[in-house]
Amino acid sequence: MQESEPKEASQQVAQQVLQKIPQQIPQQIGLILIGDELLNGSRQDKHMKQAIKLLKDRGMVLNWVRIIGDSEAEIVATLEQTIPTNDLVFSFGGIGATPDDLTRASAAKAFKQKLLPHPEAKALIENRFGDDAYPHRIRMSELPEKASIVPNPINQVPGFKVEHHHFVPGFPDMAWPMIEWVLDTYYTDSFNETPNIEWRWDILGVPESDLMDMMTELLVTFTEVSLSSLPSTKQRGGLIDFGLKGQQQDVEQAAKWLEAYLAKMKIEYKLRSTYG
Repeated sequence: MQESEPKEASQQVAQQVLQKIPQQIPQQIGLILIGDELLNGSRQDKHMKQAIKLLKDRGMVLNWVRIIGDSEAEIVATLEQTIPTNDLVFSFGGIGATPDDLTRASAAKAFKQKLLPHPEAKALIENRFGDDAYPHRIRMSELPEKASIVPNPINQVPGFKVEHHHFVPGFPDMAWPMIEWVLDTYYTDSFNETPNIEWRWDILGVPESDLMDMMTELLVTFTEVSLSSLPSTKQRGGLIDFGLKGQQQDVEQAAKWLEAYLAKMKIEYKLRSTYG
C-alpha cells in the first residue's frame, strides 16, 4: 500500500498539469515550403531561417513548418488541414506561370473558391510586361476569387492572401520583403515587445528518469513556464540539456525554484545560457 502512494501522488500531479492546459490553442505561425527540389536535395531551403528572424524582430515565433512537393493533391490536402486552424501561414513557391506552378489553383480548390483574373493583379502584370504579358505571364493574375494581393517590390508580380494564408514566390529576394509587408500591414496587434525568454542548464550526473517528479511539480507550480529536457546520447545518465521558457519574471522565479531543488538533491548543474 505504501509503495503505491508515490505513484498515486505523481498521477494526481500529472492530472493537475493536464487540467491547466488551455482548451483552445492560440493562433500559431507556420510555413509551407513547396517544391520537389527541396525534397530531392537539389536545392536547400533558405526561407525558414529568415522567417524566424523576421518574426523574432517583431516578438513573434515560428511554430511549425511543412515541406511538400509540386503536387496539386498534396498542396490541396495540406491547405485543407491548415485552413480550419486559423493559423497565420506563409506559403512559398508555385505561384508562377509555368505548368508546374500549382499553388494558385490548389489554393482556390482548398478554399472552395473560383480561380478568376484579379483586376489589380492583372493591371500590375500588364503595366510591368506590356504586350509580353500575353499569353503566359497574365496567368499569374488568376487568383482565388476572394483573394487580395501582396505587393512584390522586385518585379511587381504580386503574391496573394486569403484569410490568414499568404502566398509568395519561392525567390528569397521577392518573398522576404513581401512577408515583412504582410506582418507590418495586418499583424501589428500580434507584435510582442516582451517576447518569451529561455534559460538553459547543463544538469550533470543524474538520469532523466530521476527528475520526472521534479519536472511535473515545476509545471504545476509555474503554470506560465514551459520546459524541455534533452538527455545526451553520448553521456547517458551524465548530462541533460534542460531549459525553461516563458516571460522573464516567470522564468526567473522558476529558475530560482529549480536551482534550489537541484542544490537540495545535491545534483550538479551549470547555467549555460539566457536569451530572449
